[in-house]
Amino acid sequence: MTTAPSQGTLRLGIVGYGAQGSTYAGFIADGRTPHLSIGAICDVDPQRRAQAERDHPGVPTLEDYSDLLASGLVDAVVTCVPHYLHPEMGIEALHRGIPVLVEKPAGVYTKQVAELNRVAEQTPDVPFAIMFNQRNNPLYRRIKEIIDAGEIGALRRTNWIITTWWRPQGYYDQSAWRATWGGEGGGVLVNQAPHQLDLLQWMCGVPRSVFAKAAFGFRRDIPVEDEVTAVLDYGNGATGVFITATHDLVGTDRLEILGERGKIVVDGSRTAHIYRLREDEQELSRGLDMQAVKGLFQGSLDPHEFYEEEKLEFESVWGEQHTGVLENFALHVLEGAPLLAPGTDGIAGVRLANAIHLSAWKGEEVPLDFDLDEHLELLNERIAAEGTYPQR
Repeated sequence: MTTAPSQGTLRLGIVGYGAQGSTYAGFIADGRTPHLSIGAICDVDPQRRAQAERDHPGVPTLEDYSDLLASGLVDAVVTCVPHYLHPEMGIEALHRGIPVLVEKPAGVYTKQVAELNRVAEQTPDVPFAIMFNQRNNPLYRRIKEIIDAGEIGALRRTNWIITTWWRPQGYYDQSAWRATWGGEGGGVLVNQAPHQLDLLQWMCGVPRSVFAKAAFGFRRDIPVEDEVTAVLDYGNGATGVFITATHDLVGTDRLEILGERGKIVVDGSRTAHIYRLREDEQELSRGLDMQAVKGLFQGSLDPHEFYEEEKLEFESVWGEQHTGVLENFALHVLEGAPLLAPGTDGIAGVRLANAIHLSAWKGEEVPLDFDLDEHLELLNERIAAEGTYPQR
């Protein structure tokens, strides 16, 4: 068990000093997380450890993750490592009684994340969180409040086109593990879109099944998916469509959520228009006679009479959502503040991504309670075909 946190400050161990880990270290060093200090930095790459020492003089650096956990230098850790490593690192931290914040996604395949959650359930007193920073976006937090309060009624349809992930070939060529089945575990679904997969279920609920068409190496020289179109079935006639890609240079980010009493339209994850109907749409439909219908066709009946519109827009400061999750994690450990994103929530996005993969591989609709062993078997077939990484 690690030593108790120093008064009012949590010593965070940063595991992985790549783009994300170095960014978090910078946030802490710049004072943007008042209840966090850098306890130590861990990376297997000696060049990255040397860079960490230059960036943060006096901060201890270690090579081995287990040594970091046993060092007594940290009160908690954040894992900024390749996706496959999040569950095993999280499990080791939980077993040692050290609070852990895992990066997204929580893992690559549902079976390994289920094991992480099982250990978390066995160690309920050890704080466990996930870096779903978009849950700290005030726009999406407000939208969830509106949906949860029933202001737009029961869900009827969701549409999310999120193709603002344009990546040139050089992005994939920079790292051998990037965009491989064995090294990263997938493409756009596990790298770029996990936040949207989480938000969609966080706000609208978990779909019952999915049917997906995915293109693997469609516009890039990679073996994994670079374009996905998935149809979601929420049950009771409610459906959704999720579209994402990494080859759309212009890019679109538009989310529509239709309910029986209104609609929410989000553009660019920056602004939202909320349309609240004065009564259920079916009641409105039944209440209009043929004369009113004629007026609708002729333009004398204004549909705006039947709903009110509200615009939401919040100022966004770069890094604020990430620092908010880091601070929330620290305050949870230090003072028991409720977590913005409990670590066990991470399984939902991984499970949906796996279901989309499985549906695309099999060419059929897949339930969200799919056979975990079948998914892992098909994933391992693709890892074996690459011939570079061990099967899972």
